[in-house]
Amino acid sequence: MQSDTVPVLEVKDLSIAYETRKGDVLAVREVNFGLYAKQTVGLVGESGCGKSTIAFGILDFLGQNGKIVNGSIKFLGEELVGKPAEEKRQILGNQISVVYQDPMQALNPSMRLGEQMAEVITYHSNTSKAEAWERCITMLKRVYMPDAADVMNRYLHQISGGQQQRVVIAMALLNNPALLIMDEPTTALDVTVEAAVLDLVQDLKKDFNTAIIFISHNLGVVARVCKWLLVMYAGEMVEKGKITDVFDQPAHPYTRGLLCSIPKLGDRKTDARLWSIRGRVPRPEDRKGDSCIYNPRCDYVTPDCLKGRPALVDIGEDHHVARCIHTETTLSSDINEKTESQKGQILPEVTNDNKSILSVDKLKLYYKQKGRSWKSLFGLEKSSYVKAVDDVSLKAEAGRTLGIVGESGCGKSSFVKGLIGLEKITGGGAEFLGIDITNTVESRDLNLIREIQMVFQNPDSTLNPSYSVGRQIARPIRLFKTVPKKEIKAEVERLLQAVKLGRYYYNRLPRQLSGGEKQRVGIARALASQPKLVICDEPVSALDVSVQAAVMNLLIDIQEELHTSFIFIAHDLSVVRYLSDHIAVMYLGQIREIGPAEDIYSPPYHPYTEALLSAIPIPDPRIKQKFVRLSGNVPSALNPPSGCSFHTRCPRKKMLPDDGQICEKEAPPWQKVGDNGHRIQCHIPIDLLKTIAPVVHG
Repeated sequence: MQSDTVPVLEVKDLSIAYETRKGDVLAVREVNFGLYAKQTVGLVGESGCGKSTIAFGILDFLGQNGKIVNGSIKFLGEELVGKPAEEKRQILGNQISVVYQDPMQALNPSMRLGEQMAEVITYHSNTSKAEAWERCITMLKRVYMPDAADVMNRYLHQISGGQQQRVVIAMALLNNPALLIMDEPTTALDVTVEAAVLDLVQDLKKDFNTAIIFISHNLGVVARVCKWLLVMYAGEMVEKGKITDVFDQPAHPYTRGLLCSIPKLGDRKTDARLWSIRGRVPRPEDRKGDSCIYNPRCDYVTPDCLKGRPALVDIGEDHHVARCIHTETTLSSDINEKTESQKGQILPEVTNDNKSILSVDKLKLYYKQKGRSWKSLFGLEKSSYVKAVDDVSLKAEAGRTLGIVGESGCGKSSFVKGLIGLEKITGGGAEFLGIDITNTVESRDLNLIREIQMVFQNPDSTLNPSYSVGRQIARPIRLFKTVPKKEIKAEVERLLQAVKLGRYYYNRLPRQLSGGEKQRVGIARALASQPKLVICDEPVSALDVSVQAAVMNLLIDIQEELHTSFIFIAHDLSVVRYLSDHIAVMYLGQIREIGPAEDIYSPPYHPYTEALLSAIPIPDPRIKQKFVRLSGNVPSALNPPSGCSFHTRCPRKKMLPDDGQICEKEAPPWQKVGDNGHRIQCHIPIDLLKTIAPVVHG
């Protein structure tokens, strides 16, 4: 990374270790990179690869047992390693700032946001509190915070997740730092909020001349904001270069595996399987220095790979390097063909008779809102309701996958909780296999419960830490009498093998499993009753891309083998497109567009669908997307807007006469698009929507 100026950050041969009972354990080994003003370097890799450890090393935040054992960290030419703590304190938080993944962990819930922000300024300078307060308001406006002055007086719980992240970013920029470290800043955000934050990162880099280290497991996000890319594996830097070079010519097998693990926007499950990297990242104490660290998971390993640790090899120009002995031979010649062949085999289309197993008609799910005044205590105040799901109608077909997409607060999870019986349905109808399911799970027949199961987003909150994996999977088998009692253990072992876990996992506890393995256990438990419908609520959103690919391939295998139907909820529209046969787009408790997956992802779009698609981070830095951003947040379901509930944020309503005043007064009609079930609920005529250009245009 060359520049005519002094580098903002220069890391040379950085090695970080942690003291344990068994001695020092190396977590990061000989990492080198440099960073200049207005540049962004992306650090990518699976969990446990050392990305955050590098950031903590720069920040001197390694804890009591962490230490830098070798190497140099220079900030604006000044050595940080070995510098006295008091001198570092004047730099950290002032010239070097950090944005953490979870803003709720970074902000104090007991202090007003303005007080926390102003403290960042007053601690590092003699600025008065009044002046610091005004600077904070100015910075909040700079990060596009609505009602900035009012937000200063709020507490953490009174703003949305996207707003919380903007507060953290504003705090990090208050002292105009030369270096900004962003550790997974968009992982928990909706795709629309994520897009706004990434746009903000690009703007701030230019306006503040800030150098940025961007840590992420999402290659699409990195492709949008970074110029340079550093791929980490098991504490080692395995590839580094310009992001366009790394994406065009990935030279290390691990980099290629990461790129092949994520579905692109147009990929379908019937085209090809994703390439899932087998195995898992070795623990720091298990890493050997006498061979290539990646060899147990590599598809191109040879005896030469075991003879010693590979050196970094130059590839072309612009400092593109990779740590692999095959870089100049195998990888440069035939690995492309091998990669594509291993990405998957073309699959036949799922055949069925279009039989509907689930039919939902004008379903409503309202939450009663209790009043806060004295009148509510005596029943004198009129009750109000949060309309989480409002008049939803759809069908799910046997052996198919129905995807449901939309921002947080749009009613996706409430809808499926109503179907499975965890929430009481307020109105409308829902039938599963001809049986009414508008009652709660306590009132349902055991045979009905058996046929509808759910995979939740967070396996840690659904697995009992005190019971073994085998015991937890066996419980539904015993309850639903899926197999005779004497065959229960064999059935559990069969399910473990079906989800690509060996029978030796039977006696393991949840704490002994990785995140991806826990999610597979959750899937195995959901399949234990041999259900006809499995509801998946964000089952892959928190997983590494390689584990995500394995779980998605597993769901496809299950559907092919058992003819199981799925309802799949996710905020990643690329994942939904890959897995789904039909897609419903939800906004504020209502469906705005529904139809076959291939139709949803090509014009004509509903304006909300168009905005969601334009916000998807595509893992290709050369592809251009249309810039469509939604203003404001999702309105409250307690008091939704009149007419079309999307009109307050719609970027297309001016296509209508009188700037779309009809949208504010009347509910939009359903419009039919073709003869294959594609429908859009919008006032804008279909012929006019067809004139809108595709989201991806290059």
